[in-house]
Amino acid sequence: MSLEKNKAIVRKVVEAANKRNLDLMNEIVAPDFIDHKRQLKGLEALKQWATMIFKGFSDFHETIEDIIAEGDKVWVRIKITGTHTGEFLGLAPTGKKFTETSVDIFRIVDGKLVEGWNVADELDFLKQLGIIEYTEKGKKLSTEAAK
Repeated sequence: MSLEKNKAIVRKVVEAANKRNLDLMNEIVAPDFIDHKRQLKGLEALKQWATMIFKGFSDFHETIEDIIAEGDKVWVRIKITGTHTGEFLGLAPTGKKFTETSVDIFRIVDGKLVEGWNVADELDFLKQLGIIEYTEKGKKLSTEAAK
């Protein structure tokens, strides 16, 4: 497949998430998809993860900031926003908003995602939701690091 077609597939995945259209995933995600970060195996496991996110963050939204394709891989930098309005990973809703940048790499074969890797600052995500707080030493270090 062409690099532009591969990028279009990743754009469709983001569109499917933003529209909560899990049926579209059947067309663009392989049944044996592997999410290496979350250790998810299979399309149905990916759909379950997405459903949990949508229940936890009713206004969950992804915006593609950058997208690069080479060979059978697509790299995408995504801005994610949402409000913690429902239970997520056993955490009661906090009502707090978050903004996160995620970098994802997808491998595409025959027009479908077959593998995915993700890097995001989960610590900052939990801090924005008020689930964790920096210790006094951590606050000092983060202030010093920002200088």
